[in-house]
Parts: sequence; C-alpha cells; structure tokens
Amino acid sequence: MPIFFVSTLTRLLEDQALAVQHSVARSDPGFRRDINGLRAWAVLSVVLYHFAVAGVSGGFVGVDIFFVISGFLMAGIVHRGLEAKSFSLLGFYLARARRIWPVLLLVVLVVMALGWLLLLPSEYQVLGKHARDTLYFSSNLRYLKESGYFDVASQQKWLLHTWSLSVEWQFYLIYPLVLVCLDKLAAGRRPALVVHMLAALGSFAFCVVLTGKNSEAAFFLLPSRAWEMLVGGLVFLLTVDRASAPQRPRLIEGMGFGLIIASVLLIDTQMAWPGYLALLPTFGTCLVLWAARQQSRWTGSRAAQWLGTRSYSVYLWHWPLVVLLAYCNVQHEPLWVVTGILASLVLGHLSYVAVEVPVGRWLGRRYKIVAALLLIVSAVLLTHVAQWIRNTGVPERLSDQVVRIDAASADLNPRKGECLNEGAPCVYGGTDIAALVIGDSHADALITAVQASLPDAQQGVYFRGQAGCLMVEGSHKAQVGKEGDRCWAFKRELFAQLDTLYVGKPLIVINRTSGYALGSVGEHGSREGLPQVYFSAPADAVTAQFKALFREHYLSSVCRLAQQHPVYLMRPLPEMPGNVPQLTGHALMWGREVRPSITREQYRQRHGFVWGLQDEAAAQCGVKILDPLPYLCDEQKCDGTRDGLPLYIDDNHLNERGNRLLIPMFKQVFDAPQAGDAGAGGLAH
Repeated sequence: MPIFFVSTLTRLLEDQALAVQHSVARSDPGFRRDINGLRAWAVLSVVLYHFAVAGVSGGFVGVDIFFVISGFLMAGIVHRGLEAKSFSLLGFYLARARRIWPVLLLVVLVVMALGWLLLLPSEYQVLGKHARDTLYFSSNLRYLKESGYFDVASQQKWLLHTWSLSVEWQFYLIYPLVLVCLDKLAAGRRPALVVHMLAALGSFAFCVVLTGKNSEAAFFLLPSRAWEMLVGGLVFLLTVDRASAPQRPRLIEGMGFGLIIASVLLIDTQMAWPGYLALLPTFGTCLVLWAARQQSRWTGSRAAQWLGTRSYSVYLWHWPLVVLLAYCNVQHEPLWVVTGILASLVLGHLSYVAVEVPVGRWLGRRYKIVAALLLIVSAVLLTHVAQWIRNTGVPERLSDQVVRIDAASADLNPRKGECLNEGAPCVYGGTDIAALVIGDSHADALITAVQASLPDAQQGVYFRGQAGCLMVEGSHKAQVGKEGDRCWAFKRELFAQLDTLYVGKPLIVINRTSGYALGSVGEHGSREGLPQVYFSAPADAVTAQFKALFREHYLSSVCRLAQQHPVYLMRPLPEMPGNVPQLTGHALMWGREVRPSITREQYRQRHGFVWGLQDEAAAQCGVKILDPLPYLCDEQKCDGTRDGLPLYIDDNHLNERGNRLLIPMFKQVFDAPQAGDAGAGGLAH
C-alpha cells in the first residue's frame, strides 16, 4: 500500500517536474547535462548505501563525487566572475545561501517537529544540539567529537548527513577569498592553476597522513577533504577553453564511470577512508567532467536528469527517513526499505518544485540585502528554537514516568570525564587506599559501587581506566586511529606502575572482555563475530587461532598482575538486546510496556569463552572471581529494569542505580576472613 501511494504520487507530479526542469535548463545556457546526471549517480549511491541495499558497500563515495562537482562549479563561478571584473563576494555567498538554506531550513524544522513526537528528552536535547550546529554549518566538527560516521550509533543522529554541507560551506567561505586575493596579486589562469595544484597536493598529503592516525578526523575535517574540491577546480581551469578536450571522450567517460562503479561496489567501511582510496571516485569524477559528453547514456537519460536536478533535496530528506526506519526497527525489512527510498524521491521532488526552485527564484528577484536579511533572520529564529530544545529537551510534553526512565540514561559516574576519558589516576573515597580498580568504561560504571562497599569512610579506591581498552598486554585495538594508540600507551604505563603501586592491595579488573574477544552489536560500529582487538594481525573472524592467542595473552597478563596483588576478575555483565532507557521509554510513550532482558542461557552462550578463561586464571594464578549474576538475575533471566526503571544507561553499562545492586559482591573483596576462600553469593574461585 505505501509503495502504491508513493509511485502514484510520483506519476502525478512528473509533468510538473519536467516543466520545472526544462525551465531551469533554458534559463541557464551553461547547463551541463553531464554534471546533472553525475549528481544523480552520486545521490543514488549514497541513498542506496544508507538504506543498506546489498552490494553498495561503498556508496558513501557519492559524497566525494559531490565534492569534486562542487569544486568544479565554484571554480567556474569565481574564475569567470574575476575575468569579467564582475565578481562579488556578497553575490557569491548569497547565491550559495539561496541554493542551500531554504530546503535545509525546512528539513531541520520538520525533523525537530518529528523529534517533539518521537524522542525522549535526552534524545531531543541531542537533536537540538545537532540542529543548531547544522545551521551554524559546523556539524562536521560536532560529529567528529562524537561516534564515527560508520558507527551503529550514527543511526540515531537525524542530521548526520549535514556534515558534508558544513564542509562545503566552510570551503565556500574560504575559497573565493583566496582567489580574489590571488587575482589582485597575480591575475590569470596560470597562477590559479599553480595555487590549486599546490593546495590540492598539500591537502591530499594531509588526508593520507591523518587517515593513518585518525581516520574519523580525516573523514570530517575540511583540510583533509579540500583536495577533492580543489581537484574539481583544477579540472575546470584545465578545460575552461576546451583546448585540452580529450580526443576520445566516450572512452574517457567510460574509464571515469568504471572507477566510480568500482568504488561503489568494492570499497567498504572496514577499509581506511578517505586516504589513498578516495583517489578512485575523485579521479573517476574528474574524467567524467573532462569528457563533458552532453548526450551520454551514462548521464543523459531522462531518469538521470530528473534525479540530478533533485539530488540536493533528495540527499537532505533521505537520511532522516533512514533514521526513522531504524527508530521503528524496520530498517532491515525489504518492503520498508523500498518505501523509504521512494519516499526520499517523492519528498526530494516536492522540495525541489515547491521550495528549492521557487524560493530561490523569489529571493533572486529581491534586493541582495533584503534576500540576505530574510535568510539570516529565518536561520537565526530556527537556531534559537534548536538551542531551546538543546537546553531543555522539553520534558513537559511527556509523562513523569517517561521522564524518570529517560533520566536513567544520564545516571552515570559524575567523575567520568575526569577519570575515564582522560585516563588520569583518580581516588574515590579517602586517602587510605584499600583497593585498586582498572579497566574500561564498565569499570568506570561500577567504581562508585566499589567505593560504597569500603568498610571505612577513611578508605579509598585507586582507579585507572580508559574507554574501549582491554587490560591485556600485547592486545591492539582493531580500529585505526588515535584511540588505539592511546590504549596501547595507557596499558604500557599502567602495567609498569602496578608492579610497585600499592603492592599487596586487592586489584579488581573489570572489562567488557567478551566484546573485545567476540565482537558486539551496537557499540562503536562493531559487530558480533568481529574481534575488537588483535595480537599479531587484525582478525576478521573469531577463529580457533585467534582464541588461542587471546587465551595466551589473557592468562599471561592476569598472572603477571597476580604476582604483586590479590587479583579479582569480575565476570561479564549481562548485555541487553538494546538501549534499555530508550526501549522502555519509547514503548511507554506509545502506551506499551517493555522489559528488556536476556535469558541465562543466552548469557552463557555469549560469555562462555570468557568464563572459561577466568576459571583457568583462577586455577593457574590463584585469582578470585566476582560474579554479578546472583545480584542482577533470577534463575531464568537477567532483567534490564527493576521496579519499572532502567538499571542500565544503554545496553551494557549499569547506571548508578544499577551498580548499587553489586555493593554486596564488592564487599567480599574487603571481608578479610573470607578473602582466602570461595565465599558465598558472587565470589568464587
């Protein structure tokens, strides 16, 4: 039914669409059908990739195609304006704003309205922050501070795709200023060519180096992306008079599309990106632009021209629909995926014929200062709304119980930023150190419970931790970038210190060990069956050889620690099937009750490998085991809620309310008479 509605609406609007398209082409004598068709390829690649259509593993390269096209077109606008002595910076910026802002403002407004209906207060605050940064054209910097573009968590970010608009807008601000200054110093095409070439080479070198060190920064930052737009500008400058037109344009164009198609089909998210690999779609796009075939089968078809003219609007609408499908948990159902793709086309078409073209023309007929003021005032007003949402989350629109459930996601260690994110030594409690705790974010989530279990208020707990860092020597993080380097350096320093630090004091090790060994769903873009660490070389599966290496290094590390400290290894925490506050809060918003849980059998299947390693360590090195299951689970299952409120901040980290359930378990560490035997409840050899 939804597909029939969408396709019928598309047919009804087709005649009007073609009329608008022909009008645009007639009004612009320099209209390039090949570029318009190339836009269609770019947006189709991105849309299919984001809707997880099989076989389009590298569809994200469509953004790189857009970057090259933007550089080509901007170079043409600025170069021709400077040659004709008619270039105006205000006119340039206003033209870009007329093109970009109207539909963007509409999409942001609609997404914020959807958030009012669908999102919990904490989620709505995040949306407000993202909307504000989108309107500031700084969203690429915002998303760089958060999880990466390819991470699973990105599917909850309704405006993630606007990072590319921010990069382009930042380029638009700087690029004409540089060319205007250059024109005053050394006018002409040759100096512009030299500057473009040098800047592109510098940006590309920076991109390659940064990709090896921090691929997320290379992905989001203008300095590492500018080379793609500058290369597009080079193509324009080299072909502006068509003196260098290729002898065999059909062959050149075919080679270009060959590179583009290879990029879309063969590149995937496990490869270091952008880096050297970005040369493939970039050079492919350059070849198509150089060929400049206006009647090509690749770009000149009716469908390609239709989609090309609407590519910007389609791009803006498609990602919120992807997130909406994920919100409704239907993102993997073929019928809804097809419906989402068609809805992206329909919304893109409606935006194009009702907003993008008419509003742009209407603003174009106004005085420049009037048009600029109208756009700026609209953006400022919407930014203020976004900031209000960012500050409050507007909890009044929801019931008190939903607000309490949502608050559980923020019920975390108040010293997390100080003690975990920075990896600095911290003491919880008094100055008389009674125990040490090391680990990752799971350790951070439980450290206050360890402190609460101390027998004496004068006693304290020494804590060292880093998120995503396995406390096993010789293990490397599988991801490329600064986090892996920080974890390696952190462990090297920590293990050296522990040989002489508070010797004889109990050492509690808390890690999400199963996630590192077996992979996990929902955290940092990992997936079950894909290890998050490696020892000799990255592993793409949990093989017997990998398990043997993991076992060897795990036992070696634990036994080394046990030489200077009584070591306590905590069993893995139960991992829930989804974000507990979100699952319960969203359900309650729609009048349903959901209690996320897993069975004991599911727990055993997930964590059996790690249990076996911990039992071996107990036998070999005399370490003791802390078992949280008696405190979090009954005989059949482990619940993510208790008394209607979440025990977790997400799917695997206990909140402060949940960690209090483990205080009796941690008390056994300080129960001197029982420190040498198995104990009861949660303590066992």
